[in-house]
Amino acid sequence: MKKCVLYFLLASCATSAFAGVSIYSPTSGSTHSSPVHFAASGSSPACSKGIGGMGIFTAPYKLAYKVGGSKIDTYLSLSNGTYNAVVQQWDNCGWSATKAVTITVGSGVPSGTSAGAFTNLQSDSHWNGYTLMPPSYNICGSCTPSGPAITYSTQQGISSPSLSGRSMKFSIGGTMQFGDVLWNQKFTSRLPDPKAVGNYHDFTYDVYFYGTDLEKSQALEFDINQFVGGKSFIWGHECRIASGHEWDTWNNVTMHWVKSGIPCKPKSNAWNHLTIHVQRTSDNHLYFKAITLNGYTASTGRYDSPTATSWYGMTINYQMDGNQYQQSYSVYLDKLNFYYK
Repeated sequence: MKKCVLYFLLASCATSAFAGVSIYSPTSGSTHSSPVHFAASGSSPACSKGIGGMGIFTAPYKLAYKVGGSKIDTYLSLSNGTYNAVVQQWDNCGWSATKAVTITVGSGVPSGTSAGAFTNLQSDSHWNGYTLMPPSYNICGSCTPSGPAITYSTQQGISSPSLSGRSMKFSIGGTMQFGDVLWNQKFTSRLPDPKAVGNYHDFTYDVYFYGTDLEKSQALEFDINQFVGGKSFIWGHECRIASGHEWDTWNNVTMHWVKSGIPCKPKSNAWNHLTIHVQRTSDNHLYFKAITLNGYTASTGRYDSPTATSWYGMTINYQMDGNQYQQSYSVYLDKLNFYYK
């Protein structure tokens, strides 16, 4: 067989019978804000010497990134526009393979998302923090951030670790086993028309998070909430870390977590990109549509019923759960955006 010349425009010489590229992030057709997370791997079953290196071309002959070995996991700073990017691998036997991915870099609004948005909430001043005490986990009205049973704090404008240059640090500790802290953002009064909450049916929670030791977390929770027409719609999503590395979703009626079977394995010492997409159906049911973590999208596909409430509005929550030792840990959030339509 003819040996391929290892150049971008001659990638058609590569043969999947001997080599292959798998791209996990970004997905083709998606829209991102810069920097863009690229994750990919290469394989070459016919070459016993393995993969020598991999690269990312953001335009013909423009090698934006190259690394030795068979894995790519990096963030590229890209200007606004559409990119027909190509990920290429080179094995140690002279073969090459490529795979293309088309993305748009711009506002960071996920594909198919329009209407309203609250962006860069990690730098927003409207955060509220609450202590949740076991076993009831109701909000503790007399608790303070200094504890001592459950302690918590936040810090904004963190330059490192950060993607935007201004991440937000959330910390939890204390002495009470399985103590939790919830933070939320209330959007109702900040909408163009606060009386129009009921007009919105489609919601996306988009965030990057980073922890140096995420295994100390019992769980991380990301919720979207809508209270309208005397009904409470809570799209609760919990990434169980210490208790199984799996996504759960909230059953509004029975007030219990429902196992999804979807793995949740965020990486420590790395930025994890999470996107949650939910909807309120035309007949007023909750639809848990999809979860995307680090480029892997899983269809949640669960419907639920709302419960009665006197509340009115639209909010999101971010929650950190303590483990059986209530070990102190911190998580940084960045590029936190909420989209509604």
